[in-house]
Amino acid sequence: MKYLVIVFLWTGYCALHSYLISIGFTNLMQQLLKKYYAFYRLFYILISLFLLIPLINYTGQLDNNIVITYGQYPDIFRRVLVYGALLMFFWAFFFDYDSLSFFGIRQILNFGRIKKITPSDEIKKNGLLGIMRHPMYFALIIYLWCQTRKISDIVVNMVLTVYIIIGTYLEEKKLVLEFGETYAKYQKEVPMLIPFTKGKVK
Repeated sequence: MKYLVIVFLWTGYCALHSYLISIGFTNLMQQLLKKYYAFYRLFYILISLFLLIPLINYTGQLDNNIVITYGQYPDIFRRVLVYGALLMFFWAFFFDYDSLSFFGIRQILNFGRIKKITPSDEIKKNGLLGIMRHPMYFALIIYLWCQTRKISDIVVNMVLTVYIIIGTYLEEKKLVLEFGETYAKYQKEVPMLIPFTKGKVK
């Protein structure tokens, strides 16, 4: 029963997290907030963290029984994957993406300025983005499964992995709408999540 509770809570969090950043809801917020929409991204990040921290703590309280242990050499391999995933995640975050925009800081810095945003004809393909289109999501999946010790970890990781994959496809649709044929070509050249495989997303 407690694992069903965990599934319900994490699925609800993922659904809310996705809805708050969906095209329909953000368009509504833009209409309602007008120029103050510049603060929405920061609000979105803060509310996500505010809900995530107690959810992690509560999940840990529901299940404290460790069912998976790692021997010496498997644990070394696990740690290599963990550190590699963290390195990939933060490298992509700081060097391949606009971290200020992610946190909403750039939007706040531009508050009150009239700025017309036009999509670029070029897609950044340097670094990790030349290997896979979503390196941060790939790194997050690796990190999650390398931290598996309890049944609740398996349950949560399954929910989050499904959410990441679905969320990636939804984000792909947004990017195609934003960049058009340029991004469609990028999809054919670079794989979505699994590196060194040919990406074929329609």
